[in-house]
Amino acid sequence: MNGMTTNTAQTARIALVGDRSPNVVSHTRVPLLLDTLADRDRIVLDAYWVPSEDAKDEEAVRGFDAVWVLPGSPYRSEAGVLTAIRTAREDGTPFLGTCGGFQHALLEYARNVCDLAQVAHAENDPDADDFLIEPLACSLVGHEAAVTVEPGSLAQSVIGSERTVERYFCAYGPSRHLDALRAHGLRFSGHDEDGHVRIAELPGHPFYLATLFQPELSGDGSRPHPIVRALARAAVAHAAVASEGQPV
Repeated sequence: MNGMTTNTAQTARIALVGDRSPNVVSHTRVPLLLDTLADRDRIVLDAYWVPSEDAKDEEAVRGFDAVWVLPGSPYRSEAGVLTAIRTAREDGTPFLGTCGGFQHALLEYARNVCDLAQVAHAENDPDADDFLIEPLACSLVGHEAAVTVEPGSLAQSVIGSERTVERYFCAYGPSRHLDALRAHGLRFSGHDEDGHVRIAELPGHPFYLATLFQPELSGDGSRPHPIVRALARAAVAHAAVASEGQPV
């Protein structure tokens, strides 16, 4: 999956967290997106898949310039995905979570920042007493829908618009405790036409964005979604800072 470098290419290392499968459409789209980023943007992302079970090791995603938690839930290890997200959040590593990655980003924040240790994801723990992530009233599997983006947000600066139409492939979303997440600093910067949360970001972090929709499925892959391109640029910036800090 690693791209070819050139003298003018910018390079960075990205961890793709998830249980890679040819049956998950977003997983099959990633190689095309990486090739397109190299061809169109001269950004070469040296990409490595980190299975959810391996991600339980806190060092699994350290040393990368970006972490992308991809769809494909239920993951084999909820704990591994949450550890990878926490590491990226606490270390200031550029982070993107899409679909299942969005759901688990909220779960990680609720448990580790908001002290809501018992909140659960209904897909992972259907018998839990307190859900943060529950089945959507209307499944979004295979749907496209409009998202309103808050002005002045990271999402708006990346997307370049206050309205966008995005593709989904999910059946779960956030329900309760959203006020607690807001009170502890998480910003919900995108909503659907009924006001349901669709984008989350973390002000003060170099790049932390999570979307219930799947930007990797935008178009035919020949033009990466602005969110994917923004993650790539953030990874390159992270790599540049890291290289400056290395002994010569």
